[in-house]
Amino acid sequence: MQRPFLHPPAEAIRLESVLYALADPVRLEIVRRLVTGDCPLNCSTAAPAHLPKSTQSHHFQILREAGLIQSERRGTEVVNSLRLDEIEAKFPGVVAAILKAAKPLKCPDAEKSGS
Repeated sequence: MQRPFLHPPAEAIRLESVLYALADPVRLEIVRRLVTGDCPLNCSTAAPAHLPKSTQSHHFQILREAGLIQSERRGTEVVNSLRLDEIEAKFPGVVAAILKAAKPLKCPDAEKSGS
């Protein structure tokens, strides 16, 4: 049996944890993809394709523990959605300001293919 995902309650989300999670360019790109997607995304769609699955899992765990995402198992997939309403209620404008100021992550695979 797989372990359940642990998500902090909204009142336990700390600004330091949110900022730490978003300080990494890969995690910031995952959040950007979740914001621009109009529905929850599975891990392989939300994370940059060049990352090994173990690295992807690590990044999703940090985002989950910071309270930024909600992860749910659906069969063999893990689907992630942002907890943006909860974050926005607790820290108004923080995520939007970070996303606006940050540059998109360039995928090494895209650079090689000329995309």
